[in-house]
Amino acid sequence: MSKDSKARHQMGKLLSFNPSGEYYFSKGVKAYHRRDFYKATKYLQRAMQLEPGEPMIVCQLAIVYSEMGEHQQSNRLLHMILEELDENMSECHYFLANNYAHMGFFKDAYQHANLYLELNDDGEFSDDTEDLLDLLTLEAEELDEDLYEQDDLIIKQEQARELLESGHFPKAVEILTSVIEDYPEYWSAYNNLALAYFYLGEVQKASEILNKVLEENPGNLHALCNRLVFAFYQRSFAEIKLLKETLKKIKPMSAEHQFKLGATFALTGEYEAAFQWLRKLQKSGFDGDGPFYYWLSYAAYFTGREDIARSTWKKAVEMNPDKEGFEPWNEEKQEQNGFEDHPSSIQKKLKSDYKEERMFALFLISVSSKRDELLLSAGIKKNQKLSALEQEYVSYITTGSAKSSAVGAHEIAQLLYENHHPIGTTEAGLYLLWFTVFIEMEKNSVLIKNKLAWAAALEYVWKKMRSEKVSQAQLAGQYGISVSTLGKYIKLVNNFL
Repeated sequence: MSKDSKARHQMGKLLSFNPSGEYYFSKGVKAYHRRDFYKATKYLQRAMQLEPGEPMIVCQLAIVYSEMGEHQQSNRLLHMILEELDENMSECHYFLANNYAHMGFFKDAYQHANLYLELNDDGEFSDDTEDLLDLLTLEAEELDEDLYEQDDLIIKQEQARELLESGHFPKAVEILTSVIEDYPEYWSAYNNLALAYFYLGEVQKASEILNKVLEENPGNLHALCNRLVFAFYQRSFAEIKLLKETLKKIKPMSAEHQFKLGATFALTGEYEAAFQWLRKLQKSGFDGDGPFYYWLSYAAYFTGREDIARSTWKKAVEMNPDKEGFEPWNEEKQEQNGFEDHPSSIQKKLKSDYKEERMFALFLISVSSKRDELLLSAGIKKNQKLSALEQEYVSYITTGSAKSSAVGAHEIAQLLYENHHPIGTTEAGLYLLWFTVFIEMEKNSVLIKNKLAWAAALEYVWKKMRSEKVSQAQLAGQYGISVSTLGKYIKLVNNFL
């Protein structure tokens, strides 16, 4: 062995490389300047995980989302900065003003633009903000009433849409009903209300609403499409055939109607017709969102156009990262992976204004493969919305010990989890049902005693809401309780609801 062989051996030793949040932030900014928004979001999300309390990283990610047209997601991050991380980061008001203006929420845009100028009369974005204010105050006399009323309508519709997507159907019904009372000819609200009732299992009421729409607004495309969706899930084959034949004859001009038609065809397995409409929109330069690319990918894949399906799927995941793992060519994985394996979906629920949805998110964390990572995230550590009860729940998930009724709530959710993995909004509704009941129990100081009876009663009520055939004897036997006990707890569930 030569004299310097030991030295050469030491110099050849591999050094570990542990990238920091700053490293990923830098890569994210570079990707952003290259207009590669997909990579930019990935790098910045990783930077946030490594440095969850750094407002500059969060702000840059919000800017990327805004460029991608994900204005709502961008706004959530910007509000998080101002409310949780750095209230003095005034440029967030400028970005919020622009986002709200793009979304059509002119009142909110006006307020944030003025806030930015109050805090930065000579700031970096002052000139741009004044230009924006000029646009917002154009014909101010008309804006004061007409558009501000429209703002309220749009905000309520957006709230209802979010509630429908998250499985919060009763609250969606409440909001949509109030919209219809104020705007009795706003047919979009009727169509969404019909969907909410349908998901609650109140099929007759949902159908009556669609009938009203079609009577008073004949040919309403959204109502016809929703009727096809209802028939599809109810396996009403004669009606499915008739409605598909009718819809195939319709040639809508507006992009919104073309998308609705294409998505409905895709959802009901009419993939060739779906592909023709959605692909036509894409070629015309339609600025689609996540669901648009989701359905286009499915339509392309199931009509043998795999290259288009895969390239389109990348855009779908870029816009909705929680769809990763739900590829049309990966059906087996779709059935296995639920909300618990999608951190972005959990983080969204943690920000909800509804306590039951936040508690559902905490339960999802407890069963998630990303459990430790989520418990250390800003969504938990700096979430000011979490009540004392929810904080105790977090403590229980983290340490495994707590003197709180949250333990019983968690154990009942676990019983439900054994038979119903939350792979979509349908199953999510079962857990939201339970946590809604639990919160009412807390208000009335009702203790959790017979966990098996509570779980059985919840499952029974949930299935009945969805018009599923289920007997009390069947569920009582499944959970090992008597029929009389089950009947008693079903009454309790209904009372708390």
